[in-house]
Amino acid sequence: MNKKALYGILLALLLPLISFLIFRKETNSALVMPGHYKWDTVVEKVNKGKKTNDTIWHKLADISLQNQLGDTITWDSLKGKIVIADLFFTHCPTICPTMTKNMKRMAESINNGQKVGDRSNKLVHFLSFSVDPERDTVEQLKRWTDRFQINPENWWLLTGNKKEIYDFAIKEMMIFAEDGKGVDTSFIHSDRFVLIDSSRHLRGFYNGMDSSSLAQLSRDLVLLTMERSPNEKSGFRDKMLIMAIAFLSTIFGAGLVMYLIKRKK
Repeated sequence: MNKKALYGILLALLLPLISFLIFRKETNSALVMPGHYKWDTVVEKVNKGKKTNDTIWHKLADISLQNQLGDTITWDSLKGKIVIADLFFTHCPTICPTMTKNMKRMAESINNGQKVGDRSNKLVHFLSFSVDPERDTVEQLKRWTDRFQINPENWWLLTGNKKEIYDFAIKEMMIFAEDGKGVDTSFIHSDRFVLIDSSRHLRGFYNGMDSSSLAQLSRDLVLLTMERSPNEKSGFRDKMLIMAIAFLSTIFGAGLVMYLIKRKK
């Protein structure tokens, strides 16, 4: 093997690796993760003599409500799930039916592509909190489920204590008190979809009646599924980089050994 052949092998090996690194850098710079919307405190840390500020994002308070199946639901029921939530009530004559239809389209568009034959979504869950829990009993929520053909495996309609629901909506999800828009001034009547990550942090607010806002929600949801958990030690992309380097290094080493053997002969 002459020097030109060796240089050719080196170039063939290095070009894919360089292209991969450039692509990885450009992809990472293009990804803008959904921001955070509520923080508790800022902690000052010292790392190798350098002071940095670490924001402690607010973790949503726990809940204890009933879904349309009569099951008691808490955040423990949603461990590891990304949540899309909204407010509604079954006697709503204005935006609630449309918002339910829009949420259903989104729920049906998400599936699990990891297992052949299993198309059900395992990562994202939908929650609809009733702001009229006195009338929206479990039986009434079941009727709403049947009316819109809601899948209870990935979408729960919730009812329970009105104060708990309102406190959670206003203080935790930051859906501030809006009147019933001419329907009933005692209700919070919001058109917002709220995006909550798997760590129970608020990550976005979207107009549930606007197609462009819902498209943005879909994009942000995809990004959140790619986000590494704070407790995760390693990510898939990092493993891919290590595997690529190891693979190319092995080929390079084998080529170099062959070159040295032939040169010795």
